[in-house]
Amino acid sequence: MICAALMLGKAVAADIVFPAGDWAPPPADAKVIAPASVDRAVAALKDVVGKDGVSGVLVIQNGYVLWAGDRIDEKRPVWSCTKSVLSTCLGLLWDDGKLSPDDLASKYLPELAADYPTVTLRHLATFTSGVHVKDGTLDIGAPDYAPGTAFHYSAQSDLLALILTRIAGEPLNDLFKRRIADPLGMDPTGWEWKTIGERDGLVVNGGAGFPASGLHMTARNLARFGWLYANDGVWDGRRLISQRYIDYATVARVDASLPPHDPKGWYTDLPGIYGLNWWTNGVSLKGRLWPSAPDRTFAAQGNLNNICIVIPEWKLVLVRTGLDQVIDVRLYDGALKLLGEGLPATR
Repeated sequence: MICAALMLGKAVAADIVFPAGDWAPPPADAKVIAPASVDRAVAALKDVVGKDGVSGVLVIQNGYVLWAGDRIDEKRPVWSCTKSVLSTCLGLLWDDGKLSPDDLASKYLPELAADYPTVTLRHLATFTSGVHVKDGTLDIGAPDYAPGTAFHYSAQSDLLALILTRIAGEPLNDLFKRRIADPLGMDPTGWEWKTIGERDGLVVNGGAGFPASGLHMTARNLARFGWLYANDGVWDGRRLISQRYIDYATVARVDASLPPHDPKGWYTDLPGIYGLNWWTNGVSLKGRLWPSAPDRTFAAQGNLNNICIVIPEWKLVLVRTGLDQVIDVRLYDGALKLLGEGLPATR
């Protein structure tokens, strides 16, 4: 389905499409990256990922599928990609006027007031809250550190999910389905958001992304999620989430100088890169995450090489799902470099 000539008052290139059904290949005259360049990029990616290779890879540009692996319809746990869907729910509730990122968390969860009186929703969404949450539970312990003084990639996201569920007054699965998944045309059999428990009569979908409580999704559906963000929250002329939220959430919100809670933790490189439960192409103490991609690049990222990289400037989405091994996410830069080199000169 070709999108409207005007997208909420903003002109749109004629070659941008939004699939009503399946992703379609580009027509011969489409201004997209040449197949040979895409093949080289996918080969470079295959060299750095694990045993699942590129079977769960999708490359989308201008709304067309440029490359697809043979397991893109396999519904898999996408681990912490769940956090970016959680963040999207925060954005929807912000759009509805039901919260602000700088609201105190104790406003919605009074039991936080004693030990965590100054913690905000933003603190929880950037892993800077200091709130201790036991993995796989909604149980709160003594503070790990003072809010805003360290970065700790942890189960704080499950607590944020509980808070957002209370604000929404419904399971986040239902909110996301109604406001995002269904309008995007996601195959309902190709995604499932599992639960971590029930509080106050409401089912709580897990926010941290553990397979037992997080999001399971096909690469095909994850690409639709990314394509929405590549188009600034607008799908075929209909705004689903605000530009205000996207601009806020998908840029670095954690200063590069903020120390990690555990100096030996795997996440020590994330300050300078982490947004509002999104990875960004920011600059950490090691430098820019993906030097070959535009600064405005961002991603939903999960354990075991699950990732949805969004490059609005290139109108490109790169999805990879898998169940194999952890790699340094910086290694995706080689594939991004080759994709960038193959961009049509007229773009």
